[in-house]
Formats: sequence, structure tokens, C-alpha cells
Amino acid sequence: MTIQSVRGFRDILPPQSRRFADFEKIAREVFALYGYGEIRVPAVEMRELFVKSTGETTDIVEKEMYSFEDAGGRKLALRPEGTPGVARAYIEQNLSAQSPRQKLFYMGNMYRAERPQQGRYREFEQIGAECIGNPHPAADAEIIALLSDILRRAGINDFSVEINSLGCAQCRPAHREKLIAFLNSRKETLCENCKKRIEKNPLRALDCKTDGPALFKDAPVQELCPDCGKHFDAVQLFLKETGIPFAVNRAIVRGLDYYSRTVFEFRNARLGAQDAIAGGGRYDALIRSMGGPEAAAVGWGLGVDRAVSLMPEAAYPGPEVFVISMEEAAHSAAFKLMAELRKAGISTDGGAFAQSMKAQLKAADKCGAKFAAIIGGNELAKQSAAVKNLKTGEQAEIPFQDIARHLAKETP
Repeated sequence: MTIQSVRGFRDILPPQSRRFADFEKIAREVFALYGYGEIRVPAVEMRELFVKSTGETTDIVEKEMYSFEDAGGRKLALRPEGTPGVARAYIEQNLSAQSPRQKLFYMGNMYRAERPQQGRYREFEQIGAECIGNPHPAADAEIIALLSDILRRAGINDFSVEINSLGCAQCRPAHREKLIAFLNSRKETLCENCKKRIEKNPLRALDCKTDGPALFKDAPVQELCPDCGKHFDAVQLFLKETGIPFAVNRAIVRGLDYYSRTVFEFRNARLGAQDAIAGGGRYDALIRSMGGPEAAAVGWGLGVDRAVSLMPEAAYPGPEVFVISMEEAAHSAAFKLMAELRKAGISTDGGAFAQSMKAQLKAADKCGAKFAAIIGGNELAKQSAAVKNLKTGEQAEIPFQDIARHLAKETP
């Protein structure tokens, strides 16, 4: 009986893995331009971290989190998202003492026990950015611009940006009461989850996949206090200054409890009904609620799987040369040539010496090599190799010490 991968988990093979690496490289380059440093947090955290930060009534905590008890009786969880771990590290490592403003990014796998579907897996890679310690609306606009730059540099230009404001602790309570009254008036039509959310977190009902779309068109609109209105106006002004097209969408509430004020989503119609590439927002009260200092913050998370699926197709070149040995006496010289070419910075494959020359040539062609360097008894005696252009068929006998220069000259 063969063992297969677990449903919702999968292998990422070449050349797809190369596309993931390319996207990560682009993201790192843009993060450096914006002054962000990398943070690496554990894949396993105390379960309570996600309950306290993400919210007891969120789908992540209620239905999707991989939680378990270890041998020591501790209740642990595989991280379903990145922000809580970064916030925990900010507090535990006393980062506010090092600098009042921290600009951090992370890359890593997340885990959610949700139903697998197109572009969504139970193990998925997420890239995220967190700007902690800056309450100004410029931070909101900058972090949106950061995400936009990453996508555009990856060749993904057909996305839309939608923003909203959820208000703050001053203006949300009145909206909450209005929303509770509205949901109670529709209680008989709500799904069981939304019925439970009415008192605990009524805003989550508007984010429900079942009830949300129908509820939103009649739901009360969040009325922002003067400070929140001023903040949201400034975010829009800064975005206009950067030239990033955006639309205000009052339906965006995000699915996590810690958001306040600015929230946003990046969408792409090519993804179908589940069209979100990335999303985020401001979470000014999260770190304080977790026992840390007062630290305004804003951030986002991006699904790498979905972003990679939107990247333009790329043809990845094979190795520059494939080294072939025709007989046992030439194996050592062929292996040494492979090492020397790599030292010279030339991508080199080979070493399939157990195969016939014909099979090795076939392998060279299959891996996309441009040249084959063939060594047999005659070539070994002359300390040379027959270097063959696999596209044109042209062949020349080149001394070992000149092969690197010959390949550099032949490569356009």
C-alpha cells in the first residue's frame, strides 16, 4: 500500500516551485526598498494566542484551526495566520524598547482545516507585512502601496484595491447596537453561526459567506467619528498621491476581531468567486489587549499560492551544459569538469555515467541544456571534450581549460 499526501496538502514541484521562489525574491526586494526587516516566528504557538487575538467567534478559531494537546498537556495550535505570532514576538522580545516603530515582514506556511478548493489548501504559504508603532494614516497608505508594488513587480497588474473604515472604540459601540437590532429583526432567516454571533460579534455576520451578501444591502452603515473620518480621508488622499486606483467598499469588514479603522482587500477577477489575493488593515488595540504596550499597527497577509497562479508564464532555462562520459576511464575527468564549470559560474548538469552515451544525450536534451560536453577515450588523451551545440548540432573539440571561455563566448 502506497502512502499518499493528506487531503488539502500537496507537493510543489519544479518548475512551479521556481515560480514560488521568484515571487518570494521579488517580495524580499520590495520589502528592502520600504525598510522592512524579516521576522521568523514559530509554526506552533499556544492555542490561546489565536483565540485572544483572532477572536472566539471567527471561522478560523471555531472551525478551521489545527489545535492539539502535547505530551505536557499544553494546548497548542498550528498557526492559521501570521499577525498574532508577530504581535506576541513584539511583546515577548520587547521590541518597542529597541525602536518605537517596527517594520517587519514574514514568509511561511499557515494551516487551516478549511474545505480545499481552487487556490486554497489546508497548508498554504503566506507573506505578510506588519508596521507597528505608527498611528498615522500615512502608514496605512504606505503598506497598501508596498503590497501593490510587490504584485506589479511580479507581473500581476489586473488587480483592484478596495478599502473601508470600521471605525474605532469611540464610534463602533453605537453602530454595534444598531447592527444587533437589525440582525435580531432578521434572526429567523440567519444561519446558525450568525445567530450565535449577534451578541458576541455582530459585525462578523456581514462577513458570513451565507448571509453576508443579503444582509449588507439593508444593514446600517458605520458612521465614523470625526477622528476616524479624518483618518480615512487622509488614507484616501495619500493613495491618490501614489497613483494607486482604489474604491471604497463598505461591505469590507474582514473576518478577524482585531481590525479597526482602515481595512482593505486586493482582488483579481481571474480567481473566480473567491477572488481575494490579499487583505489587511489597522489593528491599533491588539498589542495592548495581549498585555503589551500601547502600539498602533497596520498590516496585511497575502496568499502566495493565489499570487503565483496569476503571474505570467515563464520559460525557465535549463543548464548551460550537460557533461557526458562515454566510458569508465573518462568518468573522473568528466566529474572534475563539472566541478570546474560550476566554480566558473556556469550552470552544469551531468553525472549520469551509468547510462549509454545515447541515453545521456537524451537526458541533456530533456533537461533543456544548451550544450553537451562529451568525453571519451580520445578526448581524455588530449585533455579535451567534444562540445556540441544541442540546438544547431555544431560540434568542436575544446581543451578542458578553455571550455568555460568557449561557453561564455557562445552564449548570447
